[in-house]
Amino acid sequence: MDFLEFNKGVIEEFRANDGVCGGPFEGAPMVLITMTGAKSGRELCSPLVYSSDGDDVVIIASKGGAPIHPNWYHNLVANPAVVVEVGTEKWDATAVLAEGDERSRLYAAQAATMPQFLEYEKSAAEANREIPVFRLVRT
Repeated sequence: MDFLEFNKGVIEEFRANDGVCGGPFEGAPMVLITMTGAKSGRELCSPLVYSSDGDDVVIIASKGGAPIHPNWYHNLVANPAVVVEVGTEKWDATAVLAEGDERSRLYAAQAATMPQFLEYEKSAAEANREIPVFRLVRT
């Protein structure tokens, strides 16, 4: 199964089960981010794990520690207006790239509850990549 088909299945499961997913995402906090493609201009949706910081949703562009950013990172940089779905709630937000101490704090907070992000950070660092962190702020 290719990546797009996998994501399509996760999105369907999320929407059918009020934001709860099984399999590799069993017990993980899941969010759907609907965005505009940077190159295509098409509406795209990505299922991601997230953490919260106050009223904001925090997402991390780890791509499992790969040496390059995920496609959705480029989409949010080009078009920061998104639609966020958590559970049965849906709202408009703006994706704000966190930097410096804020980025470090938000990354560490998510890694504290999802330790795999420590490994992702280590792998990305070997490729000389700092993993981007976004704050999704309600609009």
